[in-house]
Amino acid sequence: MRLMRNIGFTNSILIGIIFLLWISLFFISGLFSVYAWTFLKMILPIVGLLGIIINIILFIVFIIRKKKMMKLCVNLIVNIVLVFPLLMTMNIIILAYPNDLEHAKPAVTVEWPFIEQTVVGWGGDTVENNLPHVIWSSERWAYDLVMEPYDIGSSNNEDYGIWNIEVHSPVSGTVIAAYDEEADIVPSSEEFISIEGNYVYIKIDETGTYLLLNHLKKDSVSVKVGDHVNQGDVIGRVGNSGSTSEPHLHIHHQRQDPTKVIYPILAEGLPLFFEDINGESMPQKGDVITRNIQ
Repeated sequence: MRLMRNIGFTNSILIGIIFLLWISLFFISGLFSVYAWTFLKMILPIVGLLGIIINIILFIVFIIRKKKMMKLCVNLIVNIVLVFPLLMTMNIIILAYPNDLEHAKPAVTVEWPFIEQTVVGWGGDTVENNLPHVIWSSERWAYDLVMEPYDIGSSNNEDYGIWNIEVHSPVSGTVIAAYDEEADIVPSSEEFISIEGNYVYIKIDETGTYLLLNHLKKDSVSVKVGDHVNQGDVIGRVGNSGSTSEPHLHIHHQRQDPTKVIYPILAEGLPLFFEDINGESMPQKGDVITRNIQ
């Protein structure tokens, strides 16, 4: 109690919350961990920034009035700790969402979504190979797939190899969401309407979990909600809709129904492996993938 009085009741509560959130990330799985990660990265830094501003103002007032500032110093330290995860959100300090392949269940092994030779733009289990995705819980094992030529700096979607290529369903399952009314954007313009762009979401027969395929071409989706698709069925074509620097297919696997999640990142991402390809079942950035069609 004496320590709490010295630190302050509010500071004690905040320190306890920070400790609980970090511990839960490593020892508690599921949505609790997902929300803890989001709260640490997105909410507490805002609280900390406001606290720093207030404490700086109080510092000035206390200096003018020549009051003791010990508790203000403690307040400032606590608020700096609250702001610290902002460095992760800004990718100044890069840390993957703390979930691992051994404990994340169920994993699924699916077919490759293309017949054509494909390049993994981002994919795998590590920050080095999958930076845009592994830092978020929902996309922990997501992939961005491209085809030659790619990363060419052209402002024409037609110049990219993957543009307008047919996307085949990697799984057998039921379509729970399908949308293709969003316009494709100019590469690198980032003038997008939504993060996901055009999409098809499938509830997987085998596991009851969900496969999400994003950035499809406008007016290209060939399935509708309620349709049952089999592996290999054409579901749409690759476009450049949504938050994307160039035409590519984003694909990931998650536990929660994406149509019922409050916000896309508030879901638990699950491992996604591929069968019958000429490489590792979890391809990494830079891998050139050819599907073994029998």
